[in-house]
Amino acid sequence: MVEPKEAASKAREVLGLLGFLLVATAQVSNMILARGVAGTVPPFSIAFFRWSIVALGLLPAIVMALREKPGLLQGQTFGIVAAGFLGMFVCGGPVYLAGVTTSAINLALIMALSPLAVLLFSFVSGQESIRRNQIIGMLLSLAGAALIITKGQHAIGAGVVTGDLLALMAMLGWAGYTLLQNRVGSGISFLARIGLFAAAGALFSLPFAVHEMWSAPSAAFSGRAALAYLFAGLVPGLFAYSAYAYLGAKFGAVSTSLSLYLGPIVSALLSILFLGEAPTMIHLIGGALSLGGMWLSLQAKQSGSPP
Repeated sequence: MVEPKEAASKAREVLGLLGFLLVATAQVSNMILARGVAGTVPPFSIAFFRWSIVALGLLPAIVMALREKPGLLQGQTFGIVAAGFLGMFVCGGPVYLAGVTTSAINLALIMALSPLAVLLFSFVSGQESIRRNQIIGMLLSLAGAALIITKGQHAIGAGVVTGDLLALMAMLGWAGYTLLQNRVGSGISFLARIGLFAAAGALFSLPFAVHEMWSAPSAAFSGRAALAYLFAGLVPGLFAYSAYAYLGAKFGAVSTSLSLYLGPIVSALLSILFLGEAPTMIHLIGGALSLGGMWLSLQAKQSGSPP
């Protein structure tokens, strides 16, 4: 007979898994959006409105945090601006621009490499040592990424499209943001920090968005564009960040890594359902290498296995 405590623990695990599945779906919906509106809605306009909606939605959290600890952010302006630039600007408009020439599955698989980039940055900067299994995992993931980006073609530059390179740039930006986000404004809540970073990201996107609105007003101010702006701000924006913060507090930071592994799988399913883009054999092999390598690297980091 199952003990009440054991049953409650299992129910909690199931609810947590469902929660992370929902968060992963909200996160990768941004890639589906990027591909779905590619070429019809200006990319930096989406980024500007997305981060503006997030900043406005989280404004109460920002105000509350600053009221509780006035002067807390003094001297941290540069860090906030840098985090907003890397996480919300570099990983904003370029992602929507990438959707013009690459698939949503490619976007999700390339973006999923960011934890490994963080690990590599930490090693290069002397913050962490890298163990044998982590190196093996990195090599596997890089092989998978190379396979996906080159479409399995061996000639230099063959199979590579602009969208994949933009996604790679966005992934590196996100890795840099990940390293910064917990070091800036660490005395205030996660959501208050996100709100500040989003405001900085919106400001960086604004000049490009204004250019797009001036150059193609019919595309920037259409009904389709308005729906894209709202969706981007509410689903992969406010909901995804708020739910991630809640689940992180409830289940711990290690459990939140589940969304990293679920993302590409959910992206593949959503791509089939909404875009009619099924994964190819290259995606399956490259994805297995990338996710398997990432799992091996992160497991080695958590277990502290010897070099």
